[in-house]
Amino acid sequence: MSQLTTHILDTSLGQPAGGVLIVLYQQQNDDWKEIVRGITNRDGRITDWLPKEEILPAGQYKLKFETEEYYKQQMISSFYPFVEVVFSIADASHYHVPLLLNPFGYSTYRGS
Repeated sequence: MSQLTTHILDTSLGQPAGGVLIVLYQQQNDDWKEIVRGITNRDGRITDWLPKEEILPAGQYKLKFETEEYYKQQMISSFYPFVEVVFSIADASHYHVPLLLNPFGYSTYRGS
């Protein structure tokens, strides 16, 4: 498992959101550099987008969850075409950033 993991739970359906593109960025000065892209599996998770031995340097990071296509495939109108979650990595410990999602709202937290 990589140092950084994520998952999406579609709270309107009570099930994982599979097939969602997520992009990881690292802040560099005033810009964001793309690090890696991944697509959630059937369980709504990405657990292996970085090699498990790779440790991200301390700094500011952003996950961009491309939610618009997910809802289009379900023929559901949604308010958020994407969700960006900015967070800090301070050390080599494991970071899990889940997204609780519905068509008109979302929340996130640092998971385990």
